Amino acid sequence: MGFYENRILPRMIDLACGTGPILEQREKVVPFAEGRVLEVGMGSGINLPIYDRDRVEMVWGLEPSEGMRRRAAKRLAAAPFPVEWLALPGEEIPLDDDSADTVLLTYTLCTIPDFAKALEQMRRVLKPGGRLLFSEHGEAPDENVRKWQNRINPIWKRIAGGCNLNRRVPQLIEESGFKIEDIDTKYLSGAPRFAAFQYWGSATQR
Repeated sequence: MGFYENRILPRMIDLACGTGPILEQREKVVPFAEGRVLEVGMGSGINLPIYDRDRVEMVWGLEPSEGMRRRAAKRLAAAPFPVEWLALPGEEIPLDDDSADTVLLTYTLCTIPDFAKALEQMRRVLKPGGRLLFSEHGEAPDENVRKWQNRINPIWKRIAGGCNLNRRVPQLIEESGFKIEDIDTKYLSGAPRFAAFQYWGSATQR
């Protein structure tokens, strides 16, 4: 990775993904993680203080970016449960089948290049009866907003570490073999509408 990807981009992502409104979204799903948790795209460990320590046995943090793992050091040191780095992308999850009780996705699905393969891997490692928890942004329901998302996306993707504005999150999850249990949506206040539409909820294997 170059200087931008390894030094500048992690700082930008950390700031953007740790704002008050985004933290409120994370707090809607992260505390429901339980048992042995696979967090896909752990980044700088923003979610670690939000977990319910009484429900979590340990966390695998899947994160390919060295810069993001470096920024997470203090949060990992303060975690009240074991955290094990998996320094690979979402398409390559080095865990056995049926390993995780919970898979957690927060603002990650937008960036994974081969999201179908990554979701297939998440389904493989999730135990029967386990849950996929997600809080993501994606395609807006309003046509005018979608038009702007589609126009801006090529430039946005280049400057924002591969982030896509217009992925259809529920459709991607269900097409990968999950069944959505519950889902809520809204536009995040205080953010540009082209980047503000939120999805959050949970899913199980079919």
